[in-house]
Amino acid sequence: MKRVLIIDDAATVRMYHRGILKQAGYETDEAVNGVEALEKAFDGQFDLYLVDVNMPKMDGYSFLRKLREAVEIRQAPAVMISTEAEEHDETEAYLSGANLYMIKPVRPEQLVQCARLLLGERGR
Repeated sequence: MKRVLIIDDAATVRMYHRGILKQAGYETDEAVNGVEALEKAFDGQFDLYLVDVNMPKMDGYSFLRKLREAVEIRQAPAVMISTEAEEHDETEAYLSGANLYMIKPVRPEQLVQCARLLLGERGR
């Protein structure tokens, strides 16, 4: 079973994304900021990261840059999901190492489709 780490400081967003992904057959774990997410990334193997931009302690951009620097865990795809809808926000996400950028709120079918695409799971 593929594992997804949901990184967002809002409990309601984590719960929403967790429910969608579990229903689609993914195992999930959660982190409330980039610091906690990095600790979990080094402790466990994740196949996909869902990353919020604005979080305390370490924002999503910083998390992605640090993730991409870490040889042993940098290959897993990451989706940055944010309320920030400006072009420069999306550009910064890609420069930081995101594979996709999505604007909140994300529709359930859209989230599942993106996960399957990034994880190479066609027709599942």
